[in-house]
Amino acid sequence: MFTHEEVHVTTGRRSGLPIAIAVHSTALGPALGGCRLWTYPDWRDGIEDALRLSSAMTAKTALAGLANGGGKTVVALPPGTHLDVDDRRAVLHDVGDAIEAFGGRYGTGPDVGTGVDDMVTIGERTDHVFCRPASHGGSGSSSPGTAAGVVAALRATVAHLSGPADPAEHSPQAPVEKSSFAVVGLGSVGADVARRLAVAGARLVVSDVRPDAKALADELGAEWVAPEEALTAEVDVLVPAALGGVLTPALVPQLRCRAVVGPANNQLASPDVAGLLHDRGILWAPDYVASAGGIVHAVAVELYREPEYVVAARIERIGETLTEVYRMAAESGVAPATAAEALVAAKLTQATHS
Repeated sequence: MFTHEEVHVTTGRRSGLPIAIAVHSTALGPALGGCRLWTYPDWRDGIEDALRLSSAMTAKTALAGLANGGGKTVVALPPGTHLDVDDRRAVLHDVGDAIEAFGGRYGTGPDVGTGVDDMVTIGERTDHVFCRPASHGGSGSSSPGTAAGVVAALRATVAHLSGPADPAEHSPQAPVEKSSFAVVGLGSVGADVARRLAVAGARLVVSDVRPDAKALADELGAEWVAPEEALTAEVDVLVPAALGGVLTPALVPQLRCRAVVGPANNQLASPDVAGLLHDRGILWAPDYVASAGGIVHAVAVELYREPEYVVAARIERIGETLTEVYRMAAESGVAPATAAEALVAAKLTQATHS
């Protein structure tokens, strides 16, 4: 069933590239979602990605307690496309024009293939952009906020797996210190998560498709393995921190972890994988809950103008939200994904009828 409010597909007048903007919901407020600049076999695959990712953004903003809905921009690059500096500027200006046409109903930020400097270029054509560098009045990179939120989610997950804690021995760091994690993908967010876990004393297995990322493993004293080995490592928690679609029906029977919690968007290759994980007794934290720290930081700093200590508290509440999702799931005997979806639906229904 088609549930989006608006989907616009246009050809950039400067770049000639297809640009898809999907606005899933504005029930809670203007839609937000990153700008993805990526290669697709077919431009229609980019539209499909925009639809899926914008829906997840609605869930992400709703459960993060933000007064915003979900959207997404996808620029579908044909295979073999290379953008030089002028080409990139042209397509980003096309994106800015497309966003401006929404009249404030949608704003964008960085995503796969774009960064904070690109937001400056998009901002030359529209004010509805966030995560620009601090030197340009923005909140800067969303990666530290995302990583902080993931660690909050990991603590909540390990605490849930450990069962009720003895108040006399309670320490928010203790469950992480006693646990093992496999971080798959050492980009800006994955590397940050790995560093935070290492500082907390966790045992780490790490991996990346880039051989030079092994330097971080050496720095942290982590075990370095190939990505396919990391996915099936015998650890407490698998942390997907690269591109999505990694959790497939074929992979689930091979997993040797107790839970999967990570910043990668769109982790499930298909929706039924959530049920397969649940059937195996593997706890899956919906990615749109665990990865919300970046958008929380950007929105709270740039739109709400909140001080950093308030923003930090908002990000820490990701752990509380996930604890509530786990509690509802356990009481109802359903997968956490089902419980999270029910929470999102309740928030949107309340907003629609208020």
